[in-house]
Amino acid sequence: MQSWDVIIIGAGAAGLMCAIEAGKRGRKVLVLDHATKLCEKIRISGGGRCNFTNIHTTAADFLSNNRHFAKSALARYTPRDFLDLVEKHSIKWHEKTLGQLFCDTSAQEIINLLLEECRSASVTIKHPVTVKNVRPLPKQASGEKFSLESSDGTLCCHSLVIATGGLSIPKIGATDFGHRIAKQFGVPLTPLRPALVPLTLDAADKEFCKTLSGVSQNCITSVKKQKFQENLLFTHRGLSGPAILQISSYWEPGKSITLNLLPDHNIEADLTAAENSKKTLTNVLAPFLSKRFAQEWVERYAQNRTPADLGSKKLRKIAEDIHNWVITPAGDEGYAKAEVTLGGVDTKDLSSATMESKTQPGLFFIGEVMDVTGHLGGFNFQWAWACGHAAGQAV
Repeated sequence: MQSWDVIIIGAGAAGLMCAIEAGKRGRKVLVLDHATKLCEKIRISGGGRCNFTNIHTTAADFLSNNRHFAKSALARYTPRDFLDLVEKHSIKWHEKTLGQLFCDTSAQEIINLLLEECRSASVTIKHPVTVKNVRPLPKQASGEKFSLESSDGTLCCHSLVIATGGLSIPKIGATDFGHRIAKQFGVPLTPLRPALVPLTLDAADKEFCKTLSGVSQNCITSVKKQKFQENLLFTHRGLSGPAILQISSYWEPGKSITLNLLPDHNIEADLTAAENSKKTLTNVLAPFLSKRFAQEWVERYAQNRTPADLGSKKLRKIAEDIHNWVITPAGDEGYAKAEVTLGGVDTKDLSSATMESKTQPGLFFIGEVMDVTGHLGGFNFQWAWACGHAAGQAV
């Protein structure tokens, strides 16, 4: 039987950060992962350049049934702290819109950073290793609390960290392992569903969007009081783009979303202007919407007549529809296309300072497996660094 101070299951962003911090404290750390190739979610993130943090991160950028839970860890490990680590490894980076930070060249640089820090902290990483069974050990003098049956033999440890992620993107290895471990030890889960995911539409709306596949439009998406202003992307299945991915975390099946397709311009003034009265509606709208979108919109909602033909009441209705397009998604594209999983291990059972279970001492949960879900734009990586750091200080 191999004995370790800390065993971390899952060699992703949160798991490796936890391993680094625990190793720096002199803990004997083993990281296990079932994948042949590590850190695939990091590698594909940000279009291959890894949106590794967001400089504007606050607890308000996260969804959780326990909305104050993320505050402690985020305050103790900030975007600046991770940026210092990036700069220590001489990784060139740049800032995009809304505080998003990316590598200049490749996400592989972040993976290399984490693996090098693990080596420096004398962390042992083994993969591919399958964990077949986890069981608690009776109290003993040596202090080990858990025994693991794995493809690498029987392992035991004082602290066990579950960093296996959620259900999103199963093609790169996502499983429900972490959720099953939580259930085994009586740790509650909140409801699970895909988040940061494209939305699908019913037949009529889908056919309309299909004709616009590839067209992008700046807009404000909203559900109740939650709003995001970013780009909308039409696809052959429905709606995507940052604006839709963001609002998908707040959308509930059967409910509608509202799209303001011209958030920075009052189109009614142009529709009713005397100098535009003899133009076609497409030509009036084209300077503000893409011409292709303007053509399809007019064809579907107004037919291509002139403002003079329609009258002020009809023109006002057209403007209202552009600024408040209410649409009811048929569903979403599921975990295969979701960037994250909404819900997970109930944070009411975890310490916000250490990520340790309140009901099962020595058992920790970090990363996407938890009920903490960030907005799009580097927030989920910052949560991985912050909660991994917090657990690494405690295991």
